[in-house]
Amino acid sequence: MSPQERLDDLGLLVRRTEAFIRDVVIPREREAQNSDHGPTDALVAELQAEARRIGLIAPHLPAQWGGRGLSHLEMSKLFRAAGYSPLGPQAMNIAAPDEGNMHLLERVGTAEQKARFLRPLAEGRIRSAFLMTEPDGGAGSDPSMLTTTANRNGDHWIIRGRKTFATGVVGAGFAIIMARTGGAATMFLADLDVPGIRIERVLDTLDGSMPGGHSVVAIEDLRLDSDSILGELDQGYKCAQVRLAPARLTHCMRWWGAAKRAHDIAVAYARKRRAFGKSLIEHEGVGFMLADNHIDLKQAELTIDWCAGVLDSGDLGITESSMAKVAVSEALWRIADRCVQILGGTGVTRDTIVEQVFREIRAFRIYDGPSEVHRWSLAKMIRREAERVSPT
Repeated sequence: MSPQERLDDLGLLVRRTEAFIRDVVIPREREAQNSDHGPTDALVAELQAEARRIGLIAPHLPAQWGGRGLSHLEMSKLFRAAGYSPLGPQAMNIAAPDEGNMHLLERVGTAEQKARFLRPLAEGRIRSAFLMTEPDGGAGSDPSMLTTTANRNGDHWIIRGRKTFATGVVGAGFAIIMARTGGAATMFLADLDVPGIRIERVLDTLDGSMPGGHSVVAIEDLRLDSDSILGELDQGYKCAQVRLAPARLTHCMRWWGAAKRAHDIAVAYARKRRAFGKSLIEHEGVGFMLADNHIDLKQAELTIDWCAGVLDSGDLGITESSMAKVAVSEALWRIADRCVQILGGTGVTRDTIVEQVFREIRAFRIYDGPSEVHRWSLAKMIRREAERVSPT
């Protein structure tokens, strides 16, 4: 396929996605809002069936897994379109944590692991979870604080520990578990319907767009064979880098779409609603907020595409994805906040999706590392670079 043909094909795919979100997904959003812990698996399955019928399931994956083999830059356009509804990424099987787990499995999984875990995940037949964050002073923004252990027992490993904020683990088919193996860390693949994994409770959280919500999980003498190791023994942190930057960026892509939706609703409201003799949009207080939204949306879009280009070059993009995560999450939060303000009382009701977008994007500022951690990491990089150029 020539570059122009590929571009034309992407344009068609984006337009098809926009139509799917508008005509199929948005009319079902009310059903998804009836649960505190994300849309039901039954609703997601219905939407995915329609997405599958029109060729929109997991389009980011290589063709052998049913996708379109999109680059990160191509994904950015498609994921932004899908994110126009908080339910859209679920409907197209490009939501976290499944999308990131697919990427990791495709990159480092064995042939057997791909057949057993990636294939059904890509087809939307199961969901997955990623278990790294821990309560009780364990791993969080600092993954080196990992306390979950995996100890060798003959040809098997015995895993013990607790995990928290385990997104989607309720109803998932399998999980990727990060555990300490001696002085290093290793990733393990585990079915979830086995003795040794127990969901303690589902957390009540601000956000609510992910099936299964977020849970605290106890891992009690979980017995896994050596074939369950994902990647290589003691290379868990290295494998995490494969998943980390792309997952940060796809979060940005999806929530950009949601922020654009909130902005569009605010524009329509400001044009229609009148006060003090003219429409709200004619008042500088409102018009300037919409102008700032427009600026933030464009700057966020350009930042996403810049980082996507870095990843497409083959670079791990750790620094660039940190920059994008901070800049985009905070820009989208400003947009969502302004939209609530413009809608006034309506903005804090569920009469529009703006209230949900506000909640979801606030949570997004925590996902994959809060801004403060990324700034701290970037500051360390700046110091190292300065010392390399001008040692003192």
